[in-house]
Amino acid sequence: MELVTVGASFAFFRLLNKELHRLVPPPSSALRNPWKWGNIWTSFVHSLITGSWALLGFYLHPEMAEDLISTHSLFSHSLVAVSIGYFIHDFLDMLQNQKLHQSWELLFHHTVVITCFGISVVLHHYVGFAVVALLVEINSIFLHLRQILLMANLLKTTFYRLNSLLNLGTYVIFRISTLAWMTRWLVLNRDNIPLVIYTIGSVGMAIMTVMNIILFCRLLRSDFLKSTREPQREKDK
Repeated sequence: MELVTVGASFAFFRLLNKELHRLVPPPSSALRNPWKWGNIWTSFVHSLITGSWALLGFYLHPEMAEDLISTHSLFSHSLVAVSIGYFIHDFLDMLQNQKLHQSWELLFHHTVVITCFGISVVLHHYVGFAVVALLVEINSIFLHLRQILLMANLLKTTFYRLNSLLNLGTYVIFRISTLAWMTRWLVLNRDNIPLVIYTIGSVGMAIMTVMNIILFCRLLRSDFLKSTREPQREKDK
């Protein structure tokens, strides 16, 4: 059953990626890299689906929040399997269409996610923990939208500015805070988790934390610090 869901998800996102090139054709500013335009739109749709699905999962089954190891519903288990299908699609899509030096960070990220989520789906354990991790996708909605607006050359619009604020706010709430909470949960539940699973989870969390702190600094510098320095530079002239 798990393989069927993962396979169906992979096929769905593969087909969606092809159709989005027709449904949302790249603007003239994105014609230099039409593959990336379609890839980001596919990631945006995945974030919308899984971010909303994760919130709904905890809303419909609040008991899962009390036991992230063994308590879960078919609804939440399916979510994790669907997400694995997307990450496999995206991994192969980047591998086929992007140079390794440009994509190695995301390929590494996807490998960690597929491994951790795969363990959860196969063992039917830690599903709740995986769903917590997918709350990060709520921020990814605004993160991917930011990339779409940049590629569409809409950097100086009010909508871009509003999205930047929402992106930074949700980054702190749903990405940094979520990762910090997950790390704390791992430490507190160390005695309830087999050593191999604990080690994989800890290494995965450490990698994710470092990558997300670096990305946060880049976003802060690009969307906020840069814009505050430019008026000062004009004033100095």
